[in-house]
Amino acid sequence: MIWVRQRERNLALFHHARSEAVRPLTEITAEALTPAVDLLPVALTVLDDMKAEAVVDIDLTGKTSIADAMIIASGRSQRHVGAIADAVIRAFKEAGQGSVSVEGLPLCDWVLIDAGDLVVHIFRPEIRAFYNLEKIWGRDRPSENAERARA
Repeated sequence: MIWVRQRERNLALFHHARSEAVRPLTEITAEALTPAVDLLPVALTVLDDMKAEAVVDIDLTGKTSIADAMIIASGRSQRHVGAIADAVIRAFKEAGQGSVSVEGLPLCDWVLIDAGDLVVHIFRPEIRAFYNLEKIWGRDRPSENAERARA
């Protein structure tokens, strides 16, 4: 008899826990359905504040599935590149973007910040000229645009 009561109690607890865990869609709050923060203006503001040079933003929509936008910027030195990267990472976290992947921060020649829908590349000028990501993604470098405008 004790075993039967224990079994009934366990079943009641199971069904109660199951009903709490599975909520109908009408109970989901609007906060859960809000899109992620648009990080492009956040990143552009920080890059401007940190005096990043030759900032280029590229729309990747329809070109690739890795991100919706890419920003390419230059710093004057390794220390400047590192400081810019730290400021961008801090701003993303303050904006609510918790998961940010960072590569290249120890050397600070080329720092890549992957925030999901936005990828930020921060280069030293020599490294940027060597890899020329603007050409790969179909966008001219800012210096090339200026030279064409003068001609």
